[in-house]
Parts: sequence; structure tokens; C-alpha cells
Amino acid sequence: MTMARILAIDFGTKRTGLAVTDELQLIASGLTAVETKNLISFLKEYLKKEKVACILVGEPKQMDNTPSESEVFIVKFLEKLEKEIPGLDIKRVDERFTSKMAFQTMIDSGLSKKQRRNKALIDEISATIILQDYLYHKTKEKKI
Repeated sequence: MTMARILAIDFGTKRTGLAVTDELQLIASGLTAVETKNLISFLKEYLKKEKVACILVGEPKQMDNTPSESEVFIVKFLEKLEKEIPGLDIKRVDERFTSKMAFQTMIDSGLSKKQRRNKALIDEISATIILQDYLYHKTKEKKI
């Protein structure tokens, strides 16, 4: 029995990180980072090849729970995405600290300073963390 993947997006104004689950929705893996201007066309191509159950989009918030300044750009992207690819199941996920966690993950993994300056890799790891967090909470809810 194959299910559909879950795709996570760590949206950035220049570059966007993407992560995806396996078809059983158990394991989150970094997919890639794409230039944001090419994001919709990348998603269209990806969705032609892969079944995707839902798309998670990071929701950046300030410490006081108000939306961060980048939320304006994310909302515009989501409106365009809905117009270009109607009918997607899109969920928003709190993404506070994911960039810090991604950077720490890179340090913990023993990546060199040069590798840690790779912003595309940070974006991809951030998307993976968003996805792992979502899967973790989804699994916890099932057990309750």
C-alpha cells in the first residue's frame, strides 16, 4: 500500500528549502533548495511525478507570537500557489527556531565552516526539521 508523500517548504525570499517524506510518511529527508522565483514551476514538475498528500509551509513568528515580517511574502506565494495549482492541501506549521536548529544540526554533524556557510543547505535542513516536527506531533496525536 503506497500513500502519498508530505512536502515541507521553508520559504525564503531568495531561496526556499524543501523536504519530503517517504511514501509511508515515516521519514523526513531534505529534497533540495530552489531559487524562490522558480519555486512554483519546480512544484508543478514535482507534483506531476510524485503523489503528495499535503504541503507544509513554515509559519515564521516572533517570540510574542505575532507574524514575522516575511509572512507577507509567504501569503503572496500561497495565493499564487493556490491559483497555479488549485486543490492542494496546505497546512501552516510554526517554524520558530528552525534556522538555528538547522545550523546546530550542521555543527553536530561535523560539517566544516565552509559547508555551514551553504545557505541552500541550511534552508533544506530547516525544511526537514519542519517536516520532522510535524510527523512527530502527528504520531503523538494518534497515540492519545
